[in-house]
Amino acid sequence: MAVETLSPDWEFDRVDDGSQKIHAEVQLKNYGKFLEEYTSQLRRIEDALDDSIGDVWDFNLDPIALKLLPYEQSSLLELIKTENKVLNKVITVYAALCCEIKKLKYEAEIKFYNGLLFYGEGATDSSMVEGECQIQMGRFISFLQELSCFVTRCYEVVMNVVHQLAALYISNKIAPKIIETTGVHFQTMYEHLGELLTVLLTLDEIIDNHVTLKDSWTMYKRLLKSVHHNPSKFGIQEEKLKPFEKFLLKLEGQLLDGMIFQACIEQQFDSLNGGVSVSKNSTFAEEFAHSVRSIFANVEAKLGEPSEIDQRDKYVGICGLFVLHFQIFRTVDKKFYKSLLDICKKVPAITLTANIIWFPDNFLIQKMPAAAKLLDRKSLQAIKIHRETFLQQKAQSLTKDVQSYYIFVSSWMMKMESVLSKEQRMDKFAEDLTNRCNVFIQCCTRAESRSSVADKGFLYAYSISTIIKTTMNLYMSMQKPMTKTSVKALCRLTELLKAIEHMFHRRSMVVADSVSHITQHLQHQALNSISVAKKRVISDKKYSEQRLDVLSALVLAENTLNGPSTKQRRLIVSLALSVGTQMKTFKDEELFPLQVVMKKLDLISELRERVQMQCDCCFLYWHRAVFPIYLDDVYENAVDAARLHYMFSALRDCVPAMMHARHLESYEMLLDCYDKEIMEILNEHLLDKLCKEIEKDLRLSVHTHLKLDDRNPFKVGMKDLALFFSLNPIRFFNRFIDIRAYVTHYLDKTFYNLTTVALHDWATYSEMRNLATQRYGLVMTEAHLPSQTLEQGLDVLEIMRNIHVFVSRYLYNLNNQIFIERTSNNKHLNTINIRHIANSIRTHGTGIMNTTVNITYQFLKKKFYIFSQFMYDEHIKSRLIKDIRFFREIKEQNDHKYPFERAEKFNRGIRKLGITPEGQSYLDQFRQLISQIGNAMGYVRMVRSGGLHCSSSAIRFVPDLEDIVNFEELVKEEGLAEETLKAARHLDSVLSDHTRNSAEGTEYFKMLVDVFAPEFRRPKNIHLRNFYIIVPPLTLNFVEHSISCKEKLNKKNKIGAAFTDDGFAMGVAYILKLLDQYQEFDSLHWFQSVREKYLKEMRAVAKQQNVQSTSQDEKLLQTMNLTQKRLDVSLQEFELLYFSLSSARIFFRADKTAAEENQEKKEKEEETKASIGDLSDSTASADPVVK
Repeated sequence: MAVETLSPDWEFDRVDDGSQKIHAEVQLKNYGKFLEEYTSQLRRIEDALDDSIGDVWDFNLDPIALKLLPYEQSSLLELIKTENKVLNKVITVYAALCCEIKKLKYEAEIKFYNGLLFYGEGATDSSMVEGECQIQMGRFISFLQELSCFVTRCYEVVMNVVHQLAALYISNKIAPKIIETTGVHFQTMYEHLGELLTVLLTLDEIIDNHVTLKDSWTMYKRLLKSVHHNPSKFGIQEEKLKPFEKFLLKLEGQLLDGMIFQACIEQQFDSLNGGVSVSKNSTFAEEFAHSVRSIFANVEAKLGEPSEIDQRDKYVGICGLFVLHFQIFRTVDKKFYKSLLDICKKVPAITLTANIIWFPDNFLIQKMPAAAKLLDRKSLQAIKIHRETFLQQKAQSLTKDVQSYYIFVSSWMMKMESVLSKEQRMDKFAEDLTNRCNVFIQCCTRAESRSSVADKGFLYAYSISTIIKTTMNLYMSMQKPMTKTSVKALCRLTELLKAIEHMFHRRSMVVADSVSHITQHLQHQALNSISVAKKRVISDKKYSEQRLDVLSALVLAENTLNGPSTKQRRLIVSLALSVGTQMKTFKDEELFPLQVVMKKLDLISELRERVQMQCDCCFLYWHRAVFPIYLDDVYENAVDAARLHYMFSALRDCVPAMMHARHLESYEMLLDCYDKEIMEILNEHLLDKLCKEIEKDLRLSVHTHLKLDDRNPFKVGMKDLALFFSLNPIRFFNRFIDIRAYVTHYLDKTFYNLTTVALHDWATYSEMRNLATQRYGLVMTEAHLPSQTLEQGLDVLEIMRNIHVFVSRYLYNLNNQIFIERTSNNKHLNTINIRHIANSIRTHGTGIMNTTVNITYQFLKKKFYIFSQFMYDEHIKSRLIKDIRFFREIKEQNDHKYPFERAEKFNRGIRKLGITPEGQSYLDQFRQLISQIGNAMGYVRMVRSGGLHCSSSAIRFVPDLEDIVNFEELVKEEGLAEETLKAARHLDSVLSDHTRNSAEGTEYFKMLVDVFAPEFRRPKNIHLRNFYIIVPPLTLNFVEHSISCKEKLNKKNKIGAAFTDDGFAMGVAYILKLLDQYQEFDSLHWFQSVREKYLKEMRAVAKQQNVQSTSQDEKLLQTMNLTQKRLDVSLQEFELLYFSLSSARIFFRADKTAAEENQEKKEKEEETKASIGDLSDSTASADPVVK
C-alpha cells in the first residue's frame, strides 16, 4: 500500500477523512483549467499563423504537428500473456507474421513501388546523351538487388504463413491437434496473406508496364556483351565478369520476366523431410476456401457502394488467394470463380498504385486458364465491352458527379465546423464532453447510414479518390482521348480531395482531442460486449479444453483492449476473437455490433493516416498533361482562382515519392526537373497570359479616345482578373509563387523599358501605372525617368572607336559647335554638343582627350592617302594644270578673277568621266572626303571645348583661381598624419591640373597642322600643290549639293535632307593650311567672281522683268521670278560658304604664311634663350650675398 511508505510524521493522518479526495479534485480542476487556457492559447497562435483557407500547407513543414497514431513500446510477447501457453504461442506466431506482412507492405509501397515507377523519369529524350540509359541502369542494379532480397523474403513469409495455418488445421485424425479448430476461422491471417500477394502482383504489373526499364535493361546487357569482348579497355577483371553476368540473369529471371507472383505461388509448399503436409491436407483446403469465401462475402456487399472503404484492395488479395488455393490444392470452385469475374461488372478496373491499373478478368484468365475454359466466351467478352461502356458512362456523368460531390463536401465541411466549434462550458463539463463524444461516435458508427461527420469526410475522400484514379488510369490504359470537360471535372474532384484533407488538418487540434475520447468510448463498448460473453462462458460449468481456449482468448482480448489502440493491440484482439467467438459465446445480435465497433476502432485510430493516404494525389505526376488544360480553365474562370492552392498542394504530393528514385545521381535532379516543368507550364498557361491581358487592358483603357475596338462588357463579356491578385502566395517546392508580385514586376519592367525607348510617352505609362493601382490594386514602382533625354548623348569612347562611321553619318555646324545625325530610322535625329562631350570626359577622365587626337590622327592619315591618290590621277592632274595655265594667261584681262564658267566646265568634265550607281561623280566623292576630314577636325575642336567645359565645371568650387591655397604646406604646419599629407598633395596636383586646363587648354589644331604640314609641302608631293585651283569647282559642287539638301527639308520624303554641313569648309581650310596655299587661293578672288557673276545675271533678269511686265505675259513672268529666286538662293549659299570658310581659316591662323610662322617661331626661341641667360647671370651675382 502507498500509505505504508509514508514517513512517521504523517502517521496521525491514517484515517481517511475525504480531504485527499477534495484536494485531488481541486488539483484536477486547476489542471483542467490550465489545459483549457493553454489549448486556447495554442489555437490563437495557430490562427495567427494560418488564418486563411487559401493558404497551401505542407505536412512536412509543420513546425509543430500532432501525431494521432497510438504508440507504445510493448512487444508482442509482453502483450500476449494468458495462462493458456499453447494459445499464447499460436496467437504470437500469427500476430508476428501479420506484423511482418504489414512491414513488408509498407516497405514495398514507400520504397520499391516508387523506385520502379520513377525509373527513367527526370530526363527528356532531347537531354538524354548516348549511354545515359546504361549509366542509369548501372546505378539501378543495387536497387534491383535489394528488390530481389525483398521478393525472396516475401516468398519465405508466404511459405511460413501457409505452413503455420496448415499445421493448425490437420486432417489426420490420429495426429494431436495444437488447439481445437472447429469453428475457429483466422480470417485476419488470410486478409494479411492477401495483402502480401497483392504486393507481389503489383510489382509484376509495374515492371510489366515499364517499357523504359525493359529497354534500358536490354541496352545494359548489350553493353555488358561489348565489355566481355574487351574487359581491359573498361578496366574490369575478367574473372569478376562471369559472376556478375550470372547475377544479372538471376535478377532478370526473378524480377523482369513478370514471374514474381507466379514463382511465389509455385513454391514447393509440402515439406520434403516429412514436416508439414499442405497439398493433401483436406481440412486446411476447406478452411482456406471457407475463409476466402467469407472475406469475399463481406467485400462483395460493399464494393461499388457509397460506404466502400478498402474493399477494392481486399478484392485484389482475394483473387491472389484464390489463385494460390488453386495452385496448392488443384481444385476449382466454378461458382466462386464466376462470382469473382462478375465483380468486374461492378468494378471494371482497380488502381494498384499511381498509374498502374489492374484488370481482374485478365488476371484470373491468365493465371487459371483451365478454369477459364469452363466459362463461355460471350461472358468473358461481355466484361471487356462493359469496361468500355463504363468509361463512356463515367465520362458523361462526371460533370454531374462533380456538382453533387461539391454540394456534399461543402455541407460536410459546414457540419464539421459547427460540431467542432461548440464551446465547452465549465459548469457542464462532463455533459458537454459526453455530447461531443456522442457526436463523434455517431459520426464514426453506422458507416452504412452515412450519417457521420468525420466518417463522411473519409468516405467522400475515398469515393472521390477512386473516381479520379480509375477514370484517369482507364483512359491512359485504353489509350483513349479525354475531353476537356472530363479533364476539368477530374481536376475539380482533385481540388475537393485536397479540401477534405485541409479541413482535417485545419481542425486537427479539436479532431485530436475528440479522437482520443471516441477511441476510449469504442474500447469501452467492445469491453462490455466481451465481458458479457466471458460471463456466459464462466457460468457454463462444463469443462473442456476448447472452452478453456475460448475463455483465454476472451481474457486476452479484454486485457489487450485495456490500453492504447495501437495496430498491434487491435491485431491481437482480432486474432483472439477468431478463437473467442466459437461455441456460440456471442449471440448473433451481439457479434455484429462488436465487429462494427472493431471496424470503427480501426478507422478512428488511424484516421489521420487514412485521410492522408486517400487524399494523396501522387498519381497526378503521371497525368500532369492535364495541368495546362486546368490552368487555361482557371484563367478563363477567374472567379474561383483560389482553387489554385489546392491543385499545387496536390502536385506537391509527388515529392516524397520522388525521393526514392535511384536511377539518377541524386533524387534532387528529378525534383528540379519536375519543378522546372511545372513552373514553365504555369508561366506559359497562366502568368504570362495574365500579364499580357492586364497590359492590354491598361493600354486600351488609357487609349479609349482612339476607339480601337468595342469594349462594351455587355457585348464582349468581361473577366475580373483582379481576383488573381487577392490570392495568397502559392507554395511550391522551396518558393512562393506570388501572382500579384509577378504581374507587378512584369508591368514595372515593361513600362520602364518602353519609357526609356520613347521618353515622350512617360505620361501615358504613368497613367497606366495609376490605373493598375486603382483597378487591380497593384503597387507599382515609379520609373523616376526624366521626361526628356539625358545630357549624355553618344559616348566619346564609342565615337572614338567608330570615328570613320561617325564622320560619315554626322554633319558639323561650325557656329553652334554641334554635330547632327544625317539620317535616322527614328522620329528624331541624335545630336552631339559640348555638354555631351564634357559629360563623357567627366566619366572617363581628361586622359581620353589625347587618345581622341591620336585616333583622329590615324584616321586622317588614311583619308589623306585617298586625297593624294585623287590629286595624282592623270585625268584630274592634267585638267588642274591646264586650269592653272589658263588662269595665268587671262588673269590680267579678267581683273585677277577666276572665271565662273571655267569652274562649271571643270564640273561638267569630271561628270563625263563617269558616275557611281547612286549618281555621284568623282568630284562629289572628293567633296565628301574633304567634308569627312573637316568633320574629324570639328570633332577635335569639340573635344577641346568639352575639356575646357569639364575643367571649368570642376574648378567652379574654387573661390579664387589667382590665389589657391597650398594644402600640403598647411598640413605640414599642423603636423598631421602621413596619409593626410598624401591626400593634400594629391588635392594640390588635381587643383593645379584643373586650373591649367581651364585657363588655356591644348592647341590640338596646331598639333595636327604641324604633324602633317611638312609631309604635304615636300617636293615629292608636288601634285598636291594643284589643290587651290580645284577649290572653285568644289565649292560650286558643294553649293549645288547644299541647295538640293535644303530643298528636301520641305518635302514629305526627307531622305538626304540637311540644313548644315560645315565640315566641308573646315576640311578646305585645313588642307589649304597644310599646303600653305591661302595666298594662292586668295589670288583667285573666286568668291568675288561668283558674286559679280550672280549680280550680273540678277540685273539682266530684273531688266527682262521690266520689259515683260509691259507685255503682261504671265507664264514668262513666272519663269523670270523663279530664275530670280534661284539666283538669290545660289548667291546666298555662296555667301554662307564664304563666311564658314573665313571662320574656319581663323582656327588655322590664315593671316600668316608658313614663312612668317617660322620667323615668329625663331624669334620666340631667341627670346627664351635670352631670358634664361639673364636668369643665370642674376643667380651668379647673388651667390656671394647668400654666402
